[in-house]
Amino acid sequence: MNNAILSNMDLMMNIEFVANRSLQTQLREKLVYFIRQGQFGENALPSSRRMAQALKISRNTVVAVYDGLMDEGYLISRDRRGIFVNPQVLDDNWHGLAADSRESSELALPVNWQGRLKIQPSSYRTLEKDPHWMDYPYPFIYGQVQPEEFPLYQWRDCSRQAQGKGHVKDWVEDYLDADNKELVMHIRQQVLNKRGIVASDDQVLITLGTQNSLSLLANLLADNTTTVGVEEPGYLDARHIFQQAKASISPLALDQDGVKTGKQLNDCDYVFVTPSHQFPTTVTMSLQRRKTLLQQAKADDFIIIEDDYESEVNFLTKPLPALKSLDNSGRVIYVGSFSKALSPGLRIGYLVADAQLIKQLRALRRLSYRHAPANNQQTLALFMGQGFYESHVRRMRGLYEEKWQLMQRGLEQYLPNCELHSTPGSFCFWLELPTGLTCQTLIKRAAEKGIFVEAGDALFMHPPKDKYFIRLGFSAIPKENILEGLKALGKVIKAI
Repeated sequence: MNNAILSNMDLMMNIEFVANRSLQTQLREKLVYFIRQGQFGENALPSSRRMAQALKISRNTVVAVYDGLMDEGYLISRDRRGIFVNPQVLDDNWHGLAADSRESSELALPVNWQGRLKIQPSSYRTLEKDPHWMDYPYPFIYGQVQPEEFPLYQWRDCSRQAQGKGHVKDWVEDYLDADNKELVMHIRQQVLNKRGIVASDDQVLITLGTQNSLSLLANLLADNTTTVGVEEPGYLDARHIFQQAKASISPLALDQDGVKTGKQLNDCDYVFVTPSHQFPTTVTMSLQRRKTLLQQAKADDFIIIEDDYESEVNFLTKPLPALKSLDNSGRVIYVGSFSKALSPGLRIGYLVADAQLIKQLRALRRLSYRHAPANNQQTLALFMGQGFYESHVRRMRGLYEEKWQLMQRGLEQYLPNCELHSTPGSFCFWLELPTGLTCQTLIKRAAEKGIFVEAGDALFMHPPKDKYFIRLGFSAIPKENILEGLKALGKVIKAI
């Protein structure tokens, strides 16, 4: 074997295959990477037999990868000489040009980006989450789901249908500023209708999730003359988004019925609320408080932004109607998403408001990203139209009710020194820690035992003195680990 072939074999021996992914896919990715880097040059690649032996994989796998790369024009076969990188691919290699460009600019002064920034989003306080939370045995994290609970096979089937000849024409073209009509219809019939909301097509806008919905609203409606009332504690990204739009933020006090009405709302132009389960305390706004809030909105001429973030998986038999369903004056803007019901990674949400406002939001959206990815919209439309969404939601409601009951029992049994707050049907538990115990101390000690918990202080605009809170979500933790995890958390608290 000549030196070139030996070198290529040494290169291929550096491939480390990982579990849960196809060998064929991994080998193809590695070969494409080596080709792009010019690692093979004009030398022949190892034969399929030699590569299979060296990597200890099936020769058929290697042959399939070679054949696929030849079909795509990366490789060519030369009679009696072997398989080579297509010279055209080598001609398209621009690494040298890029290197020359970098060399020519080595002496240039760095850009003073700090001096050019008009805002500094990185300075905004956020919920700090260990990026490796999935590795924790007891991940009491909010807003995430167990990957194995995602309806993978049904979603994959709908995705396959969306990519078939019968549907590809429905999404491969640019929607410009429109939305998938089927998806809008299913949202109206399967989601909004169950919340008592009646809306026409021109009153619904598809977005990239709640954060995106709020960003569109802030850019359109807020400036330095605007005051936005936000619950205290509350959704911190709502605060950040409206602050970025130069609006003044007014923290709104809560009680057992939700946001307090009256004097604290008098100067607000917009009031952001989470009435179904207040974020993060889980308090449910009473029906009377909802009616009072709507009456004051009319009297004081402010707009209500209702974030109904987890209504789909609320396991209560008869939850209270959405504020939007009680609105007869168009003063409620309704925000929803599929993050809690399906997956936060899906990034599909929706806005419901008067057609006049939706028209302007649609035009603004076009300037940013035109529309949510059309293939995802089509897949979700098929998923909902074939009944998969409703059946999934029913199953998840049952699962979350079971988990909620386990959480309630475990917290009462193992964390009796913590003041417990949670409303049935909610997605998390809000706990006040014993006097003298800080969130950060508990989070650090709990992490050492494989327990992930979230600090609550970042959710306050003005954190209370000498009071500390944590939030325990349960959607991402296997139900069989809940009691064991809470028992371990209780031991950590006692040991501090």
